[in-house]
Amino acid sequence: MAMETASCSILYSLRLSSTITNCNKCYYVARPRIINNLFLGPFSFTFSRKYNFLGKSSQPNGFIPFCSPSSSPDERPSPEFAVLLEVDGVLIDAYRLGNRQAFNAAFKKLGLDCANWTEPIYLDLVRKSATDEERMLILYFNQIGWPTSLPTSEKGTFIKNVLREKNNAMDEFLMSKNSPLRPGVEDFIDAASKEGIPVVILTTCSKHEENITRSIIDKLGHERTSKITIVGKEEVEQSLYSQLLGTGVFSGLDEQLAKEARKAASAEKQKIAEKVASMLKLSVQIDTSSTESLEKIIAALRAGAEYAGAPVNHCVLVAGSQSGVAAAAQIAMPCVVLRSSLTSRVEFPSAKAIMDGFGGADLTMSKLRRHIQS
Repeated sequence: MAMETASCSILYSLRLSSTITNCNKCYYVARPRIINNLFLGPFSFTFSRKYNFLGKSSQPNGFIPFCSPSSSPDERPSPEFAVLLEVDGVLIDAYRLGNRQAFNAAFKKLGLDCANWTEPIYLDLVRKSATDEERMLILYFNQIGWPTSLPTSEKGTFIKNVLREKNNAMDEFLMSKNSPLRPGVEDFIDAASKEGIPVVILTTCSKHEENITRSIIDKLGHERTSKITIVGKEEVEQSLYSQLLGTGVFSGLDEQLAKEARKAASAEKQKIAEKVASMLKLSVQIDTSSTESLEKIIAALRAGAEYAGAPVNHCVLVAGSQSGVAAAAQIAMPCVVLRSSLTSRVEFPSAKAIMDGFGGADLTMSKLRRHIQS
């Protein structure tokens, strides 16, 4: 009776539904799930009589009802390891290919005929601003002069308008046929599929909208994308990890303590800033979005591991961003960095390896396997 009560409580909290009909023995079986390195499944709940579960119908990645007279369900073995890929900097090096051109398109759209970034000008601004795009614009217009009709008080609004148009131009470029994938990425995915290694592409780790990242993934071709798993916002929300975490059924103590510590650190920074600001008669607000972003990426990584059917420490993230590397380190997921034009001078001490691209002397499946085992 206790088993029945616990089973019904868990299933109800996940809002699953199915009707189990008469048979000698009934099972409710879940696909393999891994939460906080704990391999959950496939597992079954056994019921001796008919039950009705109200709510959302079962999904392909969710619970599957079936009946068996005596034997237990077949178990899907956990893969040797799984590969998780970011989009930005991994599938495509958008910063190198289109960022400068996107700025020039924004200047033209806003009627700034005097503004044009050649490659030497652009690279010099990137170096001086440490890739801070707002800072790049300020440095540039401080040097050539701001538009004469622009009041000093509206410089901030002007910068935001330029960046908005730049981002729109970049999105158009990424969705066009003129934005090629990184050389060798298709062969890398094919090699993984041939070896039976699950490949998961994470769209929620991108700074672009999901429809943009999906259009980039489509460049891989239908046959290739049919062999991989794409984990976006919806997949993260539907993952068992997110559902259990959201309902409070499961939560890693270490992760919760780390989350609270980050919140406390942000609050302390705000207090110090306010004290300094009060002396200088200024108003300040500390940006805590980076902490929130990190938590979202951690949820995406855990969901990716879950959909791949492998424990977190048996997955390897091929990252192109600093935030991805930081999130992987938080949950002890092995990480290999693929350098891009945006991260060419960044250090990644927590990464297993740092590569310049795919194939040849750079990242291959055999090298990835060696780095995981080291």
